[in-house]
Amino acid sequence: MGRVNDLILEKAGSDVDMIPEVAKHLIDSGGKRLRPMLTLAAANMSGYGKAEVNGHVKMAMAVEFMHTATLLHDDVVDESDMRRGKLAARMLWGNQASVLVGDYLLGQAFRVMVDVGNLRALDVLSTAACVIAEGEVLQLSVAQNMKTTTDDYMKVIRAKTAALFAAACEMGPILANSDEAKILALRTYGLELGNAFQLIDDALDYGGSAASLGKNVGDDFREGKITLPVILAYERGDNDDKAFWRRVMEERKDVTDGALEHAMGLLRTSNALDDTLAQARAHGEAAIKALDMFEDSAYKSALIDAVAFCISRAH
Repeated sequence: MGRVNDLILEKAGSDVDMIPEVAKHLIDSGGKRLRPMLTLAAANMSGYGKAEVNGHVKMAMAVEFMHTATLLHDDVVDESDMRRGKLAARMLWGNQASVLVGDYLLGQAFRVMVDVGNLRALDVLSTAACVIAEGEVLQLSVAQNMKTTTDDYMKVIRAKTAALFAAACEMGPILANSDEAKILALRTYGLELGNAFQLIDDALDYGGSAASLGKNVGDDFREGKITLPVILAYERGDNDDKAFWRRVMEERKDVTDGALEHAMGLLRTSNALDDTLAQARAHGEAAIKALDMFEDSAYKSALIDAVAFCISRAH
């Protein structure tokens, strides 16, 4: 991870001063570096890291740059004020700079992928970039629509969150020329972990703290995002409850702090938050199950610990 961080700082550099300023504001703001850690652990578990090569380090850096770029873009789309407990880059440099620096980081990510020279790995990450964008557009299309189903919601989070987790985990066995079963197992692990991660995030938006989220509690509510807790509370509510959800989420009326408190109350009494967390735990268990074919090692333990970390954020 030290080598990855050094490469991140190197590749975030530019003769255009604003680019490293904006990039480092987000990169240095205490992100978990979870996705590149997964790339390194999966590569080492697959035997790749034993060789004196840097492909896994470069791919880990590329994964983190892709993630950082999506955060810069998301904050513009969502009009977010906070990111990782600090002012979002767009609040300091403006929307235009945030979008363009995100584009720069994506470009740097793909340059590094090409440098590694593994066409299949490049295909997996470039496909993930497309899927993530599709997921964000799909989320826009179902926002503020109380007819959104659980299936619709799961399609969104599989695309916008789980796809990059899966790609990050696939890099290692692909670089190590592992057999297809191991590549699929690590992809499955990443998908399930990504699903669990986003489910926890969406529950925390109503039941967490700004410190644990790194953004303001209730942002999803204020933006009219239809997440699983809202879907479940709406399905289980009476006519008055359903009218409340339509008013605040679809019509965007009376979206006040008082309405947020009322929404949180409905989520608790309907068990929507508890059931969202239960689904997250189920996906976490599926992620761990996907690792069964691998021998016990420090790297396998790290991947199991990553699942425990994601789930524990809700406590």
